[in-house]
Amino acid sequence: MKNESIKLLIPVLAVCLCCGADWPQFRGPLTNNVSIADAPPSKVDQESIAWTADLEGRGASGPIVVGDKVFLTSTTGFKEDQLHVLCFDLKTGKQLWDRQFWATGRTQCHNKMCVATPTPASDGQRVFATFSSNDVVCLDLDGNLIWIRGLSHDYPNASNSLGMASSPIVVGETLIVPVENDDDSFTTGLDVKTGIARWKIKRPRVANWTSPAILKTSPEAEALVLLQSSEGVDAIYPQTGETAWQYEEGAGRIPSTTVGDNTLFVPSNGLTALTPGSSSEPPKVLWSEQKLSPATASPLVYQKKVFTVNRAGVLTCANPQTGEVIWRLRLKGPFSATPIAAANHLYLVNEKGLLQVVQLGEEQGEVTGEVDLKETILATPAISDNSLFLRSDKHLWKISSR
Repeated sequence: MKNESIKLLIPVLAVCLCCGADWPQFRGPLTNNVSIADAPPSKVDQESIAWTADLEGRGASGPIVVGDKVFLTSTTGFKEDQLHVLCFDLKTGKQLWDRQFWATGRTQCHNKMCVATPTPASDGQRVFATFSSNDVVCLDLDGNLIWIRGLSHDYPNASNSLGMASSPIVVGETLIVPVENDDDSFTTGLDVKTGIARWKIKRPRVANWTSPAILKTSPEAEALVLLQSSEGVDAIYPQTGETAWQYEEGAGRIPSTTVGDNTLFVPSNGLTALTPGSSSEPPKVLWSEQKLSPATASPLVYQKKVFTVNRAGVLTCANPQTGEVIWRLRLKGPFSATPIAAANHLYLVNEKGLLQVVQLGEEQGEVTGEVDLKETILATPAISDNSLFLRSDKHLWKISSR
């Protein structure tokens, strides 16, 4: 098992370190909303927009960054049945390529969502894009097709009436794809090179829009994948899909579990802090606090503080060891995008397209800049090249220092 742990650790470190300042999947390299290398501008205004790229169709998926390229997905067509994977030059915003595919599954979605809601992922060599139609596409970084899977062909009842939104993640040689819904609900681990399923596990039969997180308690520990549902959180081994431990006190179906300082923060009973368990021992509950209940955006752990955003647009900072509230700051909401952190600042974009930068303090947070992009933004931004990357249906923006 020790050798297997080393095999899993090397690809995880390759994504987090060898790719430098890449933002390779939803919520960043470690799925914790935190940039480990970059420092975007702390004071922003309209002149901070380095470039703007035009988009067409619909898209609520966040951008990802690999090397000098920015990737995202969108859909076009009356039924949103034409799927797009797009690539842009990081420095100039020039569109490098647009690969298009026909949806093979259902494209029905809630008006707030769209078929291109899941954020793509990358292992540094390939880009993996999933869609609400349960189509999974693998391309190389130049846009050449490696493989494609129409999961609805094998599992035609895997869908819900509001649309699928969970984003995939890559751990080692496995792409974790949640397909959790009201009927044929499952999560599968696909081989990154072939798209063939390594494993498939049944999941609770209820619509679920949360995304997986990565848990790694130490360099020696084997990476685990955290799957959240209405029943709680399951920690699984990414190579086999086997369960390591479970938290069975229920959890939300929109904001996702995050990890920080070897502690899990689960949208459960407000917000619940857990110490990780083992194969023979379940996780231990440190505290639960209703005052920290997140709305749509997932919680964030940064600089030994935990942050949540509620339905009223209030950002709350709390002690991650006790759940005690330290300070609150009312922002201009509402928010669907999860806040991201870098260089002692939080970056939050609301649904109306207003980007707000919050400088963190021990006693209070302070808004140090705003940029109004004046378009609906639901996607979580990415950080790379000391810049922010944000997208709406119509545009992709890069926000940089002047």
